[in-house]
Amino acid sequence: MAAEGWICLWGWGRRCLGRPGLPGPGPGPTTPLFLLLLLGSVTADITDGNSEHLKREHSLIKPYQGVGSSSMPLWDFQGSTMLTSQYVRLTPDERSKEGSIWNHQPCFLKDWEMHVHFKVHGTGKKNLHGDGIALWYTRDRLVPGPVFGSKDNFHGLAIFLDTYPNDETTERVFPYISVMVNNGSLSYDHSKDGRWTELAGCTADFRNSDHDTFLAVRYSRGRLTVMTDLEDKNEWKNCIDITGVRLPTGYYFGASAGTGDLSDNHDIISMKLFQLMVEHTPDEESIDWTKIEPSVNFLKSPKDNVDDPTGNFRSGPLTGWRVFLLLLCALLGIVVCAVVGAVVFQKRQERNKRFY
Repeated sequence: MAAEGWICLWGWGRRCLGRPGLPGPGPGPTTPLFLLLLLGSVTADITDGNSEHLKREHSLIKPYQGVGSSSMPLWDFQGSTMLTSQYVRLTPDERSKEGSIWNHQPCFLKDWEMHVHFKVHGTGKKNLHGDGIALWYTRDRLVPGPVFGSKDNFHGLAIFLDTYPNDETTERVFPYISVMVNNGSLSYDHSKDGRWTELAGCTADFRNSDHDTFLAVRYSRGRLTVMTDLEDKNEWKNCIDITGVRLPTGYYFGASAGTGDLSDNHDIISMKLFQLMVEHTPDEESIDWTKIEPSVNFLKSPKDNVDDPTGNFRSGPLTGWRVFLLLLCALLGIVVCAVVGAVVFQKRQERNKRFY
């Protein structure tokens, strides 16, 4: 287990050099020879950008042959989405635009990793731009809506790259990346920037960058990890790491963006899906993964979390039921103390009578 953790840490720490635009975890060319020999065959299980792990039917790669084509219908798009030879522009830097692009093939991989090369840029200055990009792994596709250009009350996973703080009281520093898992029962609250349904998040300065910006989403054996490479250092930086996440197979990958009174160009340069070679137990293999309900085994409800500028969670404010429980516990404590005090007092009285 220790060696496995070491390997994963090494793999996530560096993008594969020599492959422009492809941030793939795995040892780079500076890896010492003795380390490669030591890792041996186990490194083959780590996604390193090799074509054998790349699932082209779920990947969006220039020159985008499969987009909107009847002969190679790999991806569909709608709304304001515009295709060029260099990028897929979900929205232009104009008000009230919505656009999305969706993979045509459902994904039946249990363990996967998506690398996204994206760019958010525009003429708006500080706090005068919006709204952001959403990356999806959901049951439904090509359904427009109010959540960054896609539907609310979705089933599946969403990663929001939010550039504008709608909640003026927030302590978050924007742009901000957050994660939400939904079984269709939750609604994304734009006025609170999704705070009540957010599982985890981090600040990420990706807007108007002079260099390439990347994001990686890894899902394996219930663990969801989001990493960023935004500083042109050729290294992944941890953003989100959650365990206990349950996602079914057979859902669709997509990306969407939306603008309102404020706007930005929201561009997707590539989306590359890699299969993770992970062994599962016989019990796990016997599960019908297509019928799993999206869920998270959380110790506490996301609604009990409030903002932390570091991107972490701390305990939330006292809600009505919490106040009631605290008062009840305090009352019970007073009663217990009174009873114990009365018993002790009575015994002392009886003891004093024996001496008279």
